[in-house]
Amino acid sequence: MARLYVLLFVVQIVLAVCALISCLSAEEGEIKALPRIAWVLIILFFPLLGSLAWFAAGRERVAGRPAGGAPKGRLLPPRERPRPVAPDDDPEFLRSLGERSRQEDGELFRRWEEDLRRREDEMRRRDGEPPREEDRPEGSTPGA
Repeated sequence: MARLYVLLFVVQIVLAVCALISCLSAEEGEIKALPRIAWVLIILFFPLLGSLAWFAAGRERVAGRPAGGAPKGRLLPPRERPRPVAPDDDPEFLRSLGERSRQEDGELFRRWEEDLRRREDEMRRRDGEPPREEDRPEGSTPGA
């Protein structure tokens, strides 16, 4: 008789765990009658009855699915939303990385050139020579 009680206890725990997983992973639109937190508390405080109530009345049946849960003729439900793509598989993201890298490299190169010209001008002024304007790119000012 003790074996039967242990078996029923294990079945009750497994049913409660399955109900909790189902409740916590259900979409917001699939939950009926009560809010999710109420269903979780019912399943936790009344494992057998709460689990049975969840499977009977707590979740809404999705159209096109039989009572077993899997869609007819398919292994997985059709995706309504586009599947997210990992950044390293997304060509648009990779292209934007290349563009950003080129822009940052160009900006860094421009700053290096300005710094080099500024240092050359400082050295010429220290040595008494006037700074050379013909080497300067258009629109740049000395000391910038």
